[in-house]
Amino acid sequence: MSQTTKRALEASLKNLLLQKPLDKITISDIAEDCGINRMTFYYHFKDIFDLVEWSCVEDAKKALAGKKTYETWQQGFLQIFQAVLENKPFIMNVYHSVSREHVENYLYKLTYDLLIGVVEEKAIGMEVHEDDKKFIADFFKYAFVGLMLEWIKNGMKDDPGQMIDRLSILIHGDIVRALNNPILP
Repeated sequence: MSQTTKRALEASLKNLLLQKPLDKITISDIAEDCGINRMTFYYHFKDIFDLVEWSCVEDAKKALAGKKTYETWQQGFLQIFQAVLENKPFIMNVYHSVSREHVENYLYKLTYDLLIGVVEEKAIGMEVHEDDKKFIADFFKYAFVGLMLEWIKNGMKDDPGQMIDRLSILIHGDIVRALNNPILP
């Protein structure tokens, strides 16, 4: 029942975002649109930003399902771009309504989870310090998030498939090369 209510609240928020900006939407608006009382909202989320973050994480989980390997990271990342594109009104509204830091933190977590899976897979059988793995995942995380934020800022006009193809060329073999050359002594 909890997931059903959360999804209903998410649907109400996305519906309201088609009508007005995020900073003009209240918890009462969401509760009324969803047909629940305000306390039910607070049972599931602490505020609207918590609902926004949950919604983004849920969309990302669907996009990344099973795509956290070296062979599939491009597909996973492309699916993140596609999920963002499919929710363009929601994403653009959130991007322009909340601090850039909120958007960055969400994207950093999402991207790091994808990349650390790839790094861990490639490190199997190697003696690689955990800090080195984290550093490698962080490096690529910042590159990917920077590209995605720029893409969102520019209205999502570039083709995500071409962007991923270009990324793939840039990093081909770099994760393995980095793992073979420890960063820490």
